Amino acid sequence: MEWLWIAVATCVLVPHSVKGNDWWGEYEEGIRHYSKEALNKEFPEKTRPASFKHPVFQCPDMSPSPSVPSSVEFVKAADIKVIAALGDSLTTSIGANATTVLGIPIEFRHVSWSIGGYGSFKDVITLANILKLFNPNLVGAAPGKTVHGMQAHISETGFNLAVTGHNTFNLPSQTRHLIDTLRGYEGLNFEKDWKLVTILMGMNDICDYCKDKALFSADNFIHYMTVPRMIVNVAQILPMQTLREVQKPTPGCLLQRSFCSCLIEPVAGSPELQELVEVNLEFQKKLEALLHSDRFFRDNFAVVHQPFLKHADPRASR
Repeated sequence: MEWLWIAVATCVLVPHSVKGNDWWGEYEEGIRHYSKEALNKEFPEKTRPASFKHPVFQCPDMSPSPSVPSSVEFVKAADIKVIAALGDSLTTSIGANATTVLGIPIEFRHVSWSIGGYGSFKDVITLANILKLFNPNLVGAAPGKTVHGMQAHISETGFNLAVTGHNTFNLPSQTRHLIDTLRGYEGLNFEKDWKLVTILMGMNDICDYCKDKALFSADNFIHYMTVPRMIVNVAQILPMQTLREVQKPTPGCLLQRSFCSCLIEPVAGSPELQELVEVNLEFQKKLEALLHSDRFFRDNFAVVHQPFLKHADPRASR
Protein backbone atom coordinates (compact mmCIF):
# COMPACT_ATOMS: atom_id res chain seq x y z
CA MET A 1 0.00 0.00 0.00
CA GLU A 2 3.02 2.27 -0.16
CA TRP A 3 1.62 3.76 -3.37
CA LEU A 4 -1.47 5.18 -1.75
CA TRP A 5 -1.23 8.93 -1.12
CA ILE A 6 -4.01 10.24 1.09
CA ALA A 7 -4.90 13.87 1.69
CA VAL A 8 -7.06 14.25 4.78
CA ALA A 9 -8.87 17.55 4.90
CA THR A 10 -11.71 19.29 6.67
CA CYS A 11 -14.12 21.88 5.31
CA VAL A 12 -15.51 25.09 6.75
CA LEU A 13 -19.11 23.86 6.81
CA VAL A 14 -20.63 21.59 9.43
CA PRO A 15 -21.44 18.21 7.87
CA HIS A 16 -24.85 16.66 8.24
CA SER A 17 -24.55 14.79 11.48
CA VAL A 18 -26.49 12.21 13.48
CA LYS A 19 -25.51 8.56 13.59
CA GLY A 20 -26.32 6.41 10.58
CA ASN A 21 -29.85 6.58 9.19
CA ASP A 22 -30.98 9.07 11.87
CA TRP A 23 -30.07 11.81 9.41
CA TRP A 24 -33.09 11.05 7.25
CA GLY A 25 -35.40 11.13 10.26
CA GLU A 26 -34.05 14.53 11.28
CA TYR A 27 -34.60 15.83 7.75
CA GLU A 28 -38.18 14.55 7.50
CA GLU A 29 -39.01 15.96 10.93
CA GLY A 30 -37.48 19.30 10.01
CA ILE A 31 -39.41 19.85 6.77
CA ARG A 32 -42.76 19.10 8.48
CA HIS A 33 -42.61 22.56 10.02
CA TYR A 34 -42.58 24.40 6.69
CA SER A 35 -45.38 25.25 4.31
CA LYS A 36 -45.49 23.88 0.77
CA GLU A 37 -44.65 27.37 -0.48
CA ALA A 38 -41.56 27.60 1.75
CA LEU A 39 -40.34 24.13 0.76
CA ASN A 40 -40.56 24.93 -2.94
CA LYS A 41 -39.11 28.43 -2.73
CA GLU A 42 -36.34 28.89 -5.27
CA PHE A 43 -32.96 30.38 -4.38
CA PRO A 44 -31.78 31.94 -7.67
CA GLU A 45 -28.47 33.02 -6.12
CA LYS A 46 -27.48 29.33 -6.25
CA THR A 47 -27.21 29.44 -10.05
CA ARG A 48 -24.70 31.04 -12.41
CA PRO A 49 -25.20 32.38 -15.95
CA ALA A 50 -24.93 29.61 -18.54
CA SER A 51 -22.00 31.43 -20.15
CA PHE A 52 -19.93 31.58 -16.93
CA LYS A 53 -16.44 30.11 -17.19
CA HIS A 54 -13.47 30.18 -14.79
CA PRO A 55 -10.21 31.76 -16.04
CA VAL A 56 -7.61 29.66 -17.81
CA PHE A 57 -5.50 27.56 -15.42
CA GLN A 58 -1.78 28.28 -15.59
CA CYS A 59 1.15 26.23 -14.24
CA PRO A 60 4.78 26.33 -15.46
CA ASP A 61 5.21 22.52 -15.35
CA MET A 62 2.33 20.20 -16.16
CA SER A 63 4.35 17.23 -17.39
CA PRO A 64 4.69 13.85 -15.62
CA SER A 65 7.95 12.52 -14.22
CA PRO A 66 10.25 10.68 -16.71
CA SER A 67 9.54 7.47 -14.78
CA VAL A 68 7.09 6.48 -12.06
CA PRO A 69 8.41 7.97 -8.79
CA SER A 70 9.35 5.53 -6.04
CA SER A 71 8.85 8.08 -3.25
CA VAL A 72 6.02 10.50 -2.52
CA GLU A 73 8.61 13.27 -2.22
CA PHE A 74 9.03 13.20 -6.00
CA VAL A 75 5.41 12.78 -7.09
CA LYS A 76 4.14 15.48 -9.45
CA ALA A 77 0.48 16.26 -10.11
CA ALA A 78 0.68 14.61 -13.52
CA ASP A 79 1.95 11.38 -11.91
CA ILE A 80 -1.35 10.81 -10.09
CA LYS A 81 -3.40 8.19 -11.93
CA VAL A 82 -6.31 7.73 -9.52
CA ILE A 83 -8.37 10.06 -7.34
CA ALA A 84 -10.73 8.91 -4.58
CA ALA A 85 -12.47 10.27 -1.51
CA LEU A 86 -13.89 9.06 1.80
CA GLY A 87 -15.86 10.88 4.46
CA ASP A 88 -19.31 12.27 5.19
CA SER A 89 -21.74 14.78 3.71
CA LEU A 90 -18.97 17.29 3.07
CA THR A 91 -17.65 14.85 0.48
CA THR A 92 -20.98 13.56 -0.83
CA SER A 93 -21.89 17.26 -1.23
CA ILE A 94 -25.44 16.60 -0.16
CA GLY A 95 -27.68 19.55 -1.01
CA ALA A 96 -24.77 21.48 -2.52
CA ASN A 97 -26.62 22.56 -5.66
CA ALA A 98 -30.14 22.29 -4.27
CA THR A 99 -32.30 25.29 -5.19
CA THR A 100 -35.12 24.27 -2.83
CA VAL A 101 -35.22 22.53 0.56
CA LEU A 102 -36.70 19.47 -1.16
CA GLY A 103 -33.42 19.11 -3.07
CA ILE A 104 -31.33 18.66 0.08
CA PRO A 105 -31.34 14.80 -0.07
CA ILE A 106 -29.60 14.92 -3.46
CA GLU A 107 -25.86 14.22 -3.19
CA PHE A 108 -24.12 16.38 -5.78
CA ARG A 109 -20.98 14.24 -5.87
CA HIS A 110 -20.01 15.54 -9.30
CA VAL A 111 -19.25 19.00 -7.83
CA SER A 112 -17.66 17.81 -4.56
CA TRP A 113 -14.60 20.01 -3.94
CA SER A 114 -12.24 17.06 -3.53
CA ILE A 115 -13.38 14.69 -6.27
CA GLY A 116 -16.15 16.20 -8.39
CA GLY A 117 -15.68 15.51 -12.09
CA TYR A 118 -18.41 17.65 -13.61
CA GLY A 119 -17.31 19.29 -16.85
CA SER A 120 -13.84 20.78 -16.62
CA PHE A 121 -11.87 23.27 -14.53
CA LYS A 122 -13.59 26.10 -16.42
CA ASP A 123 -16.98 24.81 -15.27
CA VAL A 124 -16.30 23.79 -11.66
CA ILE A 125 -13.08 24.15 -9.67
CA THR A 126 -12.54 20.84 -7.88
CA LEU A 127 -9.37 18.98 -7.01
CA ALA A 128 -10.25 16.32 -9.58
CA ASN A 129 -10.79 18.88 -12.35
CA ILE A 130 -7.45 20.50 -11.52
CA LEU A 131 -5.68 17.15 -11.72
CA LYS A 132 -7.40 16.38 -15.02
CA LEU A 133 -5.54 19.36 -16.48
CA PHE A 134 -2.30 17.54 -15.63
CA ASN A 135 -3.55 14.05 -16.48
CA PRO A 136 -6.64 13.93 -18.75
CA ASN A 137 -6.83 10.16 -18.14
CA LEU A 138 -7.32 10.54 -14.38
CA VAL A 139 -9.56 7.76 -13.03
CA GLY A 140 -12.11 8.07 -10.24
CA ALA A 141 -13.58 11.58 -10.46
CA ALA A 142 -17.27 11.51 -9.47
CA PRO A 143 -19.34 11.88 -12.65
CA GLY A 144 -22.88 12.28 -11.31
CA LYS A 145 -25.47 12.80 -8.60
CA THR A 146 -26.88 10.27 -6.15
CA VAL A 147 -29.78 10.30 -3.70
CA HIS A 148 -29.17 9.79 0.00
CA GLY A 149 -30.25 6.34 1.17
CA MET A 150 -30.45 4.82 -2.30
CA GLN A 151 -27.85 2.39 -3.60
CA ALA A 152 -25.66 3.90 -6.30
CA HIS A 153 -23.37 2.38 -8.92
CA ILE A 154 -19.72 3.33 -9.35
CA SER A 155 -20.71 4.82 -12.71
CA GLU A 156 -22.50 7.52 -10.67
CA THR A 157 -20.18 7.86 -7.67
CA GLY A 158 -16.77 7.27 -9.25
CA PHE A 159 -14.38 6.66 -6.37
CA ASN A 160 -16.27 9.06 -4.13
CA LEU A 161 -17.16 6.44 -1.52
CA ALA A 162 -18.15 8.85 1.25
CA VAL A 163 -21.44 8.27 3.09
CA THR A 164 -23.67 11.06 4.36
CA GLY A 165 -23.96 10.98 8.17
CA HIS A 166 -20.91 8.82 8.80
CA ASN A 167 -18.67 9.37 11.82
CA THR A 168 -14.98 8.67 12.29
CA PHE A 169 -15.68 5.14 13.53
CA ASN A 170 -16.99 4.39 10.01
CA LEU A 171 -13.63 5.25 8.42
CA PRO A 172 -12.14 1.71 8.60
CA SER A 173 -15.13 0.24 6.74
CA GLN A 174 -14.97 2.98 4.12
CA THR A 175 -11.25 2.37 3.71
CA ARG A 176 -11.82 -1.36 3.23
CA HIS A 177 -14.52 -0.62 0.65
CA LEU A 178 -12.11 1.66 -1.21
CA ILE A 179 -9.27 -0.87 -1.18
CA ASP A 180 -11.56 -3.64 -2.44
CA THR A 181 -12.92 -1.33 -5.15
CA LEU A 182 -9.48 -0.27 -6.33
CA ARG A 183 -8.15 -3.82 -6.34
CA GLY A 184 -11.02 -5.02 -8.48
CA TYR A 185 -11.19 -2.08 -10.88
CA GLU A 186 -10.15 -3.06 -14.39
CA GLY A 187 -7.24 -1.10 -15.82
CA LEU A 188 -5.69 -0.01 -12.50
CA ASN A 189 -2.35 -1.21 -11.24
CA PHE A 190 -3.09 -1.26 -7.52
CA GLU A 191 0.54 -1.68 -6.50
CA LYS A 192 2.17 0.88 -8.80
CA ASP A 193 -0.34 3.58 -9.73
CA TRP A 194 -0.16 6.71 -7.57
CA LYS A 195 -3.48 7.43 -5.91
CA LEU A 196 -4.72 10.61 -4.25
CA VAL A 197 -7.42 9.99 -1.65
CA THR A 198 -9.06 12.83 0.28
CA ILE A 199 -10.70 12.10 3.63
CA LEU A 200 -12.97 14.48 5.55
CA MET A 201 -13.83 13.15 8.99
CA GLY A 202 -14.36 14.28 12.56
CA MET A 203 -16.93 17.07 12.52
CA ASN A 204 -19.86 14.70 13.01
CA ASP A 205 -18.14 13.28 16.09
CA ILE A 206 -18.31 16.71 17.71
CA CYS A 207 -21.90 17.24 16.60
CA ASP A 208 -22.86 13.88 18.13
CA TYR A 209 -20.63 14.08 21.22
CA CYS A 210 -23.44 14.62 23.74
CA LYS A 211 -25.22 11.46 22.50
CA ASP A 212 -22.34 9.11 23.31
CA LYS A 213 -19.33 10.70 24.99
CA ALA A 214 -17.31 7.48 24.97
CA LEU A 215 -17.86 6.64 21.31
CA PHE A 216 -17.20 10.21 20.17
CA SER A 217 -14.26 10.92 22.48
CA ALA A 218 -11.01 12.48 21.29
CA ASP A 219 -9.22 9.17 21.90
CA ASN A 220 -11.64 7.29 19.63
CA PHE A 221 -11.32 9.99 16.99
CA ILE A 222 -7.55 9.48 16.91
CA HIS A 223 -7.91 5.69 16.98
CA TYR A 224 -10.04 5.59 13.84
CA MET A 225 -8.03 8.24 11.99
CA THR A 226 -4.92 6.03 12.26
CA VAL A 227 -4.97 4.11 8.97
CA PRO A 228 -1.75 2.10 8.39
CA ARG A 229 0.53 2.03 5.34
CA MET A 230 -0.57 5.26 3.71
CA ILE A 231 0.92 8.68 3.06
CA VAL A 232 -1.37 11.24 4.63
CA ASN A 233 -1.72 15.01 4.40
CA VAL A 234 -3.93 16.09 7.31
CA ALA A 235 -5.65 19.44 7.69
CA GLN A 236 -6.61 20.41 11.22
CA ILE A 237 -10.24 20.35 12.40
CA LEU A 238 -11.67 23.83 12.80
CA PRO A 239 -13.17 25.34 15.99
CA MET A 240 -16.95 25.04 15.66
CA GLN A 241 -18.35 27.23 18.45
CA THR A 242 -18.96 30.25 16.20
CA LEU A 243 -21.49 28.20 14.19
CA ARG A 244 -23.89 28.91 17.06
CA GLU A 245 -24.04 32.48 15.76
CA VAL A 246 -25.41 31.51 12.35
CA GLN A 247 -28.95 32.85 12.67
CA LYS A 248 -30.18 33.25 9.07
CA PRO A 249 -33.90 32.21 9.26
CA THR A 250 -33.99 30.20 6.04
CA PRO A 251 -35.25 26.58 6.02
CA GLY A 252 -31.82 25.34 4.97
CA CYS A 253 -29.98 27.09 7.81
CA LEU A 254 -32.56 26.01 10.36
CA LEU A 255 -32.23 22.39 9.22
CA GLN A 256 -28.45 22.73 9.39
CA ARG A 257 -28.69 23.81 13.03
CA SER A 258 -30.84 20.78 13.88
CA PHE A 259 -28.19 18.43 12.48
CA CYS A 260 -25.66 19.62 15.09
CA SER A 261 -27.88 19.77 18.16
CA CYS A 262 -25.07 18.97 20.62
CA LEU A 263 -23.45 22.27 19.61
CA ILE A 264 -26.55 24.40 19.10
CA GLU A 265 -28.86 23.45 21.99
CA PRO A 266 -26.71 24.09 25.10
CA VAL A 267 -27.32 27.47 26.75
CA ALA A 268 -24.55 30.04 26.38
CA GLY A 269 -22.08 29.72 29.27
CA SER A 270 -23.45 26.33 30.31
CA PRO A 271 -21.19 23.48 31.48
CA GLU A 272 -22.43 21.39 28.51
CA LEU A 273 -21.27 23.98 25.98
CA GLN A 274 -17.95 24.49 27.76
CA GLU A 275 -17.34 20.74 27.72
CA LEU A 276 -17.98 20.57 23.97
CA VAL A 277 -15.63 23.49 23.31
CA GLU A 278 -12.93 21.73 25.35
CA VAL A 279 -13.53 18.47 23.45
CA ASN A 280 -13.16 20.35 20.16
CA LEU A 281 -9.82 21.72 21.38
CA GLU A 282 -8.78 18.25 22.58
CA PHE A 283 -9.47 16.85 19.10
CA GLN A 284 -7.09 19.45 17.69
CA LYS A 285 -4.36 18.87 20.30
CA LYS A 286 -4.42 15.08 20.01
CA LEU A 287 -4.41 15.20 16.22
CA GLU A 288 -1.33 17.43 16.29
CA ALA A 289 0.41 15.18 18.81
CA LEU A 290 -0.39 12.13 16.71
CA LEU A 291 0.88 13.64 13.48
CA HIS A 292 4.08 15.02 14.99
CA SER A 293 5.07 11.68 16.48
CA ASP A 294 7.80 9.52 14.95
CA ARG A 295 5.48 6.58 14.38
CA PHE A 296 4.33 7.91 10.99
CA PHE A 297 7.70 8.42 9.35
CA ARG A 298 8.68 5.14 7.77
CA ASP A 299 9.60 4.05 4.27
CA ASN A 300 6.00 3.48 3.26
CA PHE A 301 4.12 5.84 5.56
CA ALA A 302 4.42 9.55 6.29
CA VAL A 303 2.09 12.28 7.54
CA VAL A 304 2.15 16.02 6.89
CA HIS A 305 0.11 18.26 9.19
CA GLN A 306 -1.72 21.23 7.66
CA PRO A 307 -2.80 23.60 10.49
CA PHE A 308 -4.53 26.31 8.41
CA LEU A 309 -8.02 25.61 9.84
CA LYS A 310 -6.93 25.60 13.47
CA HIS A 311 -8.20 29.14 14.09
CA ALA A 312 -10.66 29.35 11.19
CA ASP A 313 -14.02 31.09 11.56
CA PRO A 314 -16.68 29.01 9.76
CA ARG A 315 -19.03 32.00 9.65
CA ALA A 316 -16.91 33.41 6.85
CA SER A 317 -18.26 30.75 4.49
CA ARG A 318 -21.89 31.56 5.12
